[in-house]
Amino acid sequence: MIDASNHAMLNDTFLTSQLDAALGWARKFSIFQYPFVTACCGMEYMATACSHYDVDRFGAGLPRFSPRQADVLFVVGTISHKMAPVLKRIHDQMAEPKWVVAFGVCTCTGGFYDNYATVMGIDTIMPVDVYIPGCPPRPEMVLDGLMKLQNKIQDQHTTGRRDEPESRPEALEQMASERSGQGKGGAAPL
Repeated sequence: MIDASNHAMLNDTFLTSQLDAALGWARKFSIFQYPFVTACCGMEYMATACSHYDVDRFGAGLPRFSPRQADVLFVVGTISHKMAPVLKRIHDQMAEPKWVVAFGVCTCTGGFYDNYATVMGIDTIMPVDVYIPGCPPRPEMVLDGLMKLQNKIQDQHTTGRRDEPESRPEALEQMASERSGQGKGGAAPL
């Protein structure tokens, strides 16, 4: 049985949940991205903004070149250990809530670079929300990753909590342990 106090509480809950859903929808379509472009994936990143793919229809068409004005960090291309502190500083300067997109196989895993100078995935220096694999990823994959990010942004407001960043695939962890000599293959070749 619903008395007057429960009825008022239900109306407040309904209003709050509807407001959260509206805020999630608004934030979903107002993505201010900071492009951190370092390599060849930048061409595919720019292609998504052209008229054929038109990333602007997803509300992410205007890049911000100040971390304080952006809420999504697009890390595009190879990241070296020398560049990692700069990238980390940019990430730290962004206001909350902030999201990170790893764009391209070199950003996700280090790519075909197996050397001391390349970061083997930016998830070793900051949390990553969406991975867009490929060398370079097609604009369709970029749009798919952007839609996945939009769903995460909207879900954060409707549920009231943020999902954990995507974890690194198990195969990459296995390769990393084999390289360090801890895996099944014994010592890593020189």
